[in-house]
Amino acid sequence: MSTPSQRPARASTPGDDLAFAGVDRLSELLRAGEVTPRELVELYLARIERLDPKLNAFVSVRADAALAEADAAHGRLRAGESGPLLGVPVAVKDNVDIAGEITGYGTGANETPATVDAEVVRRLRAEGAPMLGKTAQPELEIWGHMTESQTHGVTRNPWDSARTTGGSSGGTAAAVAAGLAPAGLGSDGGASIRVPAGLCGLFGLKPTRGRISTLPDPERWHGLTVLGGLARRVLDAALFDDALRGAAAGDAHAAPEPQTSFADAARRDPGRLRVAMSLKGTIPGVKAGSTARRAVEETAELLRSLGHEVAERDPRYGQLFPDIVPPYLAGLADDAAKLEHPERLEGRTRRMAAVGRRVQGRLLLRALRRQPKVAERINAIFADHEVLLTPVTAAQPEPVQRWRGKGAVRTFNGSGPYVTYTAIWNYLGQPAAAVPAGFDEEGLPMAVQIVAPAGDETTLLSLAAQLERARPWADRRPPVS
Repeated sequence: MSTPSQRPARASTPGDDLAFAGVDRLSELLRAGEVTPRELVELYLARIERLDPKLNAFVSVRADAALAEADAAHGRLRAGESGPLLGVPVAVKDNVDIAGEITGYGTGANETPATVDAEVVRRLRAEGAPMLGKTAQPELEIWGHMTESQTHGVTRNPWDSARTTGGSSGGTAAAVAAGLAPAGLGSDGGASIRVPAGLCGLFGLKPTRGRISTLPDPERWHGLTVLGGLARRVLDAALFDDALRGAAAGDAHAAPEPQTSFADAARRDPGRLRVAMSLKGTIPGVKAGSTARRAVEETAELLRSLGHEVAERDPRYGQLFPDIVPPYLAGLADDAAKLEHPERLEGRTRRMAAVGRRVQGRLLLRALRRQPKVAERINAIFADHEVLLTPVTAAQPEPVQRWRGKGAVRTFNGSGPYVTYTAIWNYLGQPAAAVPAGFDEEGLPMAVQIVAPAGDETTLLSLAAQLERARPWADRRPPVS
């Protein structure tokens, strides 16, 4: 079988070019009347029908509803309204409530459609973004290294359909990478925006805890999980997240508003930054592979060429297993308990949830109480540096179904190379982003992670946009597109 880099590129069509135009450009075209929201929805629905059988990015498609939402957006545009998402179709992960749709959490354990929109969906409706459908994830967002489930099957990477997308927002990542949607909503409880973004050649920002409302869940996974967008370009993700920003009454956390919009941050120069570069992970025995090293080293050299100061320095991570794992397992147990038919979960998911129920007492409280002390130790690195540069993952995407039939402990341990650089920032609640960093010898995307102190997404967006201008990535399209 030929590798992605060996496969001949298919000639693009005007429809293909429009599908990959991105949020900002599509918004311009809509405002100018050069395309209508219905035409965009029809374009993406046709691409989903043609390409999604090869990817399995969507668990459900809202064709009629999306077309009705597109017509409503058209009316608003004709009435003189404007907005970056008005008429721009988007995808939504299967763990977010859309009224009238089943929220499956990657399982077959729910049968009753949601009656009320999640707060982020309410905001997407207010912005006038037609929602194309719900995207695939592993059961209960449990895995960072794959998007596979017994209910919905295997989601495949558009750059090589024999490889995984990573998890857990793998369906959203596959859809956006393949041009089945210009942007999509994901969630991140330890890796789940950044890993699929990194493995699928996208930009993905995990926002600061409390930046975007998680209602109807006031605090997902005891503060680990946040919501945010994935897109091909930094500005597109910034526009998407700007539309969702702000906590709502009832949220457990609320991040102070930044002084500028995310979109403005993506449009401005970051200035000269002090960047700490580190290949050290948080899981003992898990080392950065050659591709991860190359991505970080080449990005460090690019940053130096752009005038930034880059120095090798490792954060003082310490032993983090007792800190990160209890809220993860307890959150998983909480989610399992909310399902209509938890007995339908995969055996390994049920076993992980059972362990989660056992840590919901003292172990969980102890982990949550330690957060300030752990944050003080690790974030000492930001006294001398504005940004930390690391790999996103220690390894490139695995073959699909590698973990099929494997038990809970074995599958959990297999996720190590895919969460060793990411999960700590969920525990600490600060922003981190996956930024494309070129392609490896097989034509698969490479990526790096950039991290900033709590509340400072704008520095990450400005720096990522500068990297995008210096090393453009968005015009290269995967074989399955």
